[in-house]
Amino acid sequence: MEMPAPDRGIVERRREIARDLRRLVPADAVIDRAAELSAYESDGFTAYRQTPLITVLPASRDEVAAVLGYCQAGGIKIVPRGAGTSLSGGALPLADGITLGLARMNAITDIDLANRTVTCGPGTTNLAISELVAPDGYYYAPDPSSQVACSIGGNVAENAGGVHCLKYGLTTNNLVGLELVLMGGEVVRLGGKRFDSPGLDLMGVVTGSEGLLGVITEVTVRILKRPQRAAAFLAGFAAVEDAARCVGAVIAAGIIPAGMEMMDGPAIRAAEDFIAAGYPTEAEALLIIETDGPEAEVAAAAARIENIARAAGATSFRGSGSETERLAFWAGRKAAFPAVGRIAPDYYCMDGTIPRATLPKVLARITELSRHYGLAVANVFHAGDGNLHPLILYDANAPGELARAEDFGNDILRLCVEVGGVLTGEHGVGVEKRDLMGEVFSEDDLNHQQRLKCAFDPDGLLNPGKVFPTLHRCAELGRLHVHGGSLPHPELERF
Repeated sequence: MEMPAPDRGIVERRREIARDLRRLVPADAVIDRAAELSAYESDGFTAYRQTPLITVLPASRDEVAAVLGYCQAGGIKIVPRGAGTSLSGGALPLADGITLGLARMNAITDIDLANRTVTCGPGTTNLAISELVAPDGYYYAPDPSSQVACSIGGNVAENAGGVHCLKYGLTTNNLVGLELVLMGGEVVRLGGKRFDSPGLDLMGVVTGSEGLLGVITEVTVRILKRPQRAAAFLAGFAAVEDAARCVGAVIAAGIIPAGMEMMDGPAIRAAEDFIAAGYPTEAEALLIIETDGPEAEVAAAAARIENIARAAGATSFRGSGSETERLAFWAGRKAAFPAVGRIAPDYYCMDGTIPRATLPKVLARITELSRHYGLAVANVFHAGDGNLHPLILYDANAPGELARAEDFGNDILRLCVEVGGVLTGEHGVGVEKRDLMGEVFSEDDLNHQQRLKCAFDPDGLLNPGKVFPTLHRCAELGRLHVHGGSLPHPELERF
């Protein structure tokens, strides 16, 4: 089918901006051909697509600063992008805006074992940090399922978690320093190698801000010494509700596993067919529970966990006999999303967080919603901290199915809020959950959040259209006005 000719005004605007940008960055860092721009038309939330006006791939902090300064002066919108693995549309481009891809900024610039920190560019992949320090017996704890591809800068922007966040925390708990470029090109540093910083927690404000406040150009993270022993266990259940109750029972017993994940029957069988991890395919629910620490502690915890699981109705219980087998157990879980992709043309990955005690009720209600909407669902999630990831299966080519999948997903998120939870655990709000923010926050709440954005980005040029369901001009809200250096703060160094 012949594609429609691009709008002449867009073509001219693209040509003009590309010419200007090539004076600021190397020519090959500016992508302005339509065929090449299509690679940036969506992130991992592929239900929505938009070709950006231009994509720029800076290789240094100074190039980022130059591009942001140019955009500020010209009133040009800009969307920061890491590896594009976001599942909420956080990096969805704008037809009249620049996409700023940070993948080239992937150098690890400092490994400080004495202070147990690693400093790197935002394009460094999550897994690369652990691989680099592994020979010295260290690792980086947050481990999203996409860790082989996702970037550390994107992890900060979304406050990513992973299967081990139950014991070791999310990105925010493992972050010690940031370098950030504000709109206008001003460079600031937050934190450092010290354990904590005095004053306002501006680094906490930036972490999880989804590219609305500034562009991250350097990250310093805390690394941990590998535990003496780690063991993983597979507990199979005949009913999802039994597995859900087991989760609460383990935590109530005072055991904090390194990770505790849950998969339902469809997810178990899809992952086993894909990876052959050794999962009990006859089970309707599976808990993957890991303990780590000294040998004696791991052995004692294993015995207690098995007793709790059996009492909760576990029909099978198996421990990893070797490090290879432990990694295989986790490989199946980490491959669950692509595995489910093999059994349906499309899937819609949700992300909401609930109190652990409500797991049985929420999972039962999701089953009811599945019947109501006529769409299958596979559940794969971080059971230990109540972070749900229902995968709604649909066919985008079937009339009305995407709309039904979205309605199904919105009902799941409303359910999360109803039982005392929140709209997201680690995927962010982006465009996916933007119009549901009113389910959690009042108008005053949202206005105060926008005032904070105005303090960093008074003209609203950074990633506009994300997170907030209704946008206001900063003049309407009244500025906090930190942009331009009017807020002195001991944690914030300017360059």
